[in-house]
Amino acid sequence: MSPEPNSGHFLILTIIFLTIINPSYSLTNTREILNKFKTNLANSNTQVFTTWNANNPICNFTGIVCNEESFVKEIALSEQKLEGTLDFESICDIESLEKISLGANSLHGTISSHLSKCSNLTHLDLGMNLFEGEFVEISSLRKLEFLNLNMSGFSGRFPWKSLEKLTNLTYLSLGDNLFEKTSFPLEILNLYKLEILYLTNSSIEGTIPNEIKNLVSLQRLELSDNFLMGEIPDGITKLASLQILELYDNRISGVFPLGFGQLVMLKYLDVSNNSLEGDVHELRTLTNLESLQLFENKFSGDIPVEFGEFKFLKEFSIYKNKFTGELPAKIGSWADFEFIDVSENMLTGLIPPDMCKNGKFLTFLMLQNNFTGGLPQTYANCSSLKRLRISKNSLSGRVPDGIWSLPDLEMIDLAMNQFEGQVGHNIGEAKFLAQLFISNNRFSGELPEEISKVSSLVEIELMYNQFSGEIPVKIGDLKKLTSFHIEGNFFSSNIPESIGSCVSLSDINLAGNMFTGNIPASFGSLRVLNSLNMSNNKLSGVIPDSLSSLKLSLIDLSNNMLIGRVPESLLAEADDGSFSGNPGLCADGSRGTRRCSPVSRGSGSGLGVAKYCFIAGALVLVLSVSCFFLIRMRYKDRENLINRNFSWHMKQFHIITFSEGEIVQALKQENLIGKGGSGNVYKVELGCGKKLAVKHMLKPTIDSASDQKSYPSSATILPKRKSRCPEYDAEVATLSSIRHVNVVKLYCSITSEDSNLLVYEYMPNGSLWDRLHTYQKIEMDWNVRYEIAVGAAKGLEYLHHGCERPVIHRDVKSSNILLDEEMKPKIADFGLAKIVQTNKVMDSTHLIAGTYGYIAPEYGYTQKVTEKSDIYSFGVVLMELVTGKKPVQPEFGENKDIVSWVHDEMKSKGTVIGLVDSYISDESKEDAAKVLTIAIRCTMRFPAQRPSMRMVVHLLEQVEPHSPFDIVIDNDIQIVKD
Repeated sequence: MSPEPNSGHFLILTIIFLTIINPSYSLTNTREILNKFKTNLANSNTQVFTTWNANNPICNFTGIVCNEESFVKEIALSEQKLEGTLDFESICDIESLEKISLGANSLHGTISSHLSKCSNLTHLDLGMNLFEGEFVEISSLRKLEFLNLNMSGFSGRFPWKSLEKLTNLTYLSLGDNLFEKTSFPLEILNLYKLEILYLTNSSIEGTIPNEIKNLVSLQRLELSDNFLMGEIPDGITKLASLQILELYDNRISGVFPLGFGQLVMLKYLDVSNNSLEGDVHELRTLTNLESLQLFENKFSGDIPVEFGEFKFLKEFSIYKNKFTGELPAKIGSWADFEFIDVSENMLTGLIPPDMCKNGKFLTFLMLQNNFTGGLPQTYANCSSLKRLRISKNSLSGRVPDGIWSLPDLEMIDLAMNQFEGQVGHNIGEAKFLAQLFISNNRFSGELPEEISKVSSLVEIELMYNQFSGEIPVKIGDLKKLTSFHIEGNFFSSNIPESIGSCVSLSDINLAGNMFTGNIPASFGSLRVLNSLNMSNNKLSGVIPDSLSSLKLSLIDLSNNMLIGRVPESLLAEADDGSFSGNPGLCADGSRGTRRCSPVSRGSGSGLGVAKYCFIAGALVLVLSVSCFFLIRMRYKDRENLINRNFSWHMKQFHIITFSEGEIVQALKQENLIGKGGSGNVYKVELGCGKKLAVKHMLKPTIDSASDQKSYPSSATILPKRKSRCPEYDAEVATLSSIRHVNVVKLYCSITSEDSNLLVYEYMPNGSLWDRLHTYQKIEMDWNVRYEIAVGAAKGLEYLHHGCERPVIHRDVKSSNILLDEEMKPKIADFGLAKIVQTNKVMDSTHLIAGTYGYIAPEYGYTQKVTEKSDIYSFGVVLMELVTGKKPVQPEFGENKDIVSWVHDEMKSKGTVIGLVDSYISDESKEDAAKVLTIAIRCTMRFPAQRPSMRMVVHLLEQVEPHSPFDIVIDNDIQIVKD
């Protein structure tokens, strides 16, 4: 007789049976675990979890992958804008779980030791997040094949020992974290199956062990941006499968080891910024190379001719070495070649002609060598080219006409050669040209009028050539122009008043030409002008009083024929020779001129002065009559503006106690406080004492006769068709519904047939830019700067997360952060703002937006602006607050901004504190340095690596001055390589 079955055994068998025939029975706990997982991420993009509900099978949840038995096999939620913490104590109770993919989110907090319970994991991706603290011991995860912790925010000591038992790993990425310094972790050398090893910026020091040869399956080895020294070990030459080898930004020395040429599978080789030396002939056999980066080393000798036969080569950079000889004639002629930089060597011979053969060439850098001959005609049709820099060589001949009009070209740098001929009249077609550097050549002829059509121009340097004729009258159309250097030429005639319309000009040098006539009074309207040199010309007349309003660090008007008194305000920053060589000038201080005094009768000098005074008197009489009529006309114009626009329409967004008439009547010249690309700004003080700021934006209209856009004079009424002002529309649409203490308040809009007025609260302390960088600069202690940072962050957080429809500002910068009477910040100027569509999808825009120095790097290749672009720009503002530097300064170096400067300085000085503004007290420098680390996170190269604005506010609040919040502030913090 069989024994009676045990009831406990029977229950177990029943559960097993139910599990097999009804998987949902065993998934009950899984649903609870996933609900808890979702709860911890409550502030995230809720669209991800719309399918995570009780009516839906777990296997239909977004990001959940099940196996054939309907058990959860994978959580796949990378790049989903998740914010919150992870609870591995619950997650690892899902025994069927094999893969966790949560990379490129904004997850934070620490990782608990319960992760070690996920013993069936084969794939773990937590990369590009914002975790804190040390990573945990994971030696129990024996099945793990893929581990990615890259740029996750981990710090402290990494448990290298735990890797020793993870012998199934094929992918290991631990780079760009804040680990403690360590020698090369020998535990990794036992992971024979490794195909990918990424340890860039992992604080590894010492030498690369020769035993690296054990990793025979390696296809990708990246050890860049560490503290490695010594030579490249022979063992690397045994890695026959290697396709990518990156060792840049270390202290590696010596030569390429014998046998390095055996790595014939290599596609990408980057050993830049080390101390390597010798020739590079060992690389002649690497015919599969697509990218070869050898720059900033001590290499010498010639460039092997075999490099010209590399049929896959797209990038070639060897700048700052000691190479000699000629470049191979065929280099770059086979593949879709994109980039060459051989600058700062001792190369000779001709420029290779066919680097743009396949029409993909972007960057052409060969400056500071000894190249001869001309610029090959083949590049005249290189429509893909963005940067052309061949200055400081011995090149000659005429520049091919097509060069001047290349459609995507952003920089032309031909300076310090022997080029001749004229600037092509087709230059007006170069719509993206920002920098034109052709100084110290033999260019001649007139500057073509078409240059005024290149509205993107920021810098023009034409000095020391043989140009003649007049400056084009329409030069004032260049609204972005900041630097205009044409000294040492033969320009003549009058200096056009229109230069005063170049509202961004900070540096003007017209010295050493043949200019005649008066100094344009319009120069006085250039509010950001910092340096003005018009010496050694034939200028006459008096120095305009309008120049008195300028705050110049340099002025030189010497050696002209100027007369009268030097305005007192110009003497403060002038050198002794600033006004010398003008016999008719006098000043109340020497400055190289005679002292002003009463004219003595009967003296020869008195007769001379009398002559000048007679001329000056005649001029004053003429000017007085002219001014009378001008004032009368201006009064008439103003009367027309007020009277004819009888149909002013006011739209209120807040309770107000003033009328449109009070606002319009106050739009006087004496109330003008600022000019911008979208209009003038006036300060209006009401009868009750309340102050307002009014932006006057003229509507772009279409003349019915010509069908062309124009901005009509206020004194002229023409038949028009209705048209829109996109900046006005954007600003009203954005600000009319926003109510936040850190966003500037828009009281109302007032519109008429040809004008738009926006009435704001008045901000008496101007902009953050003014307080940090201009003559209005004040010494702000760290507490004030910190409060500005937090307040501005909260304003942007509201725009991104608090509005019914999120707003992308698209022009975040310090000049758009205004300060009230208590120095509280408010986000302003929403003329470029983009409101996210009602479907809640964070769209992007292809319109040009932003300001140079603040623009996120992805805009260069996608031309898209998202909320992460705002975050990058805000990171730049934080860097300004901490360092006191402008976003772009000459001291940063060629093609570098504050972001790259911070990275370079941290590498060289080994500290963040050393970058803090000297105006900040020593006891506050550590607090400021903590904010700089947050700025670095905001300015990560890839958008997914940047925190959300909500997370930025959270991080800033954690580093309140004198708080105990512990954050690493030494040189372990790095920026991803550009």
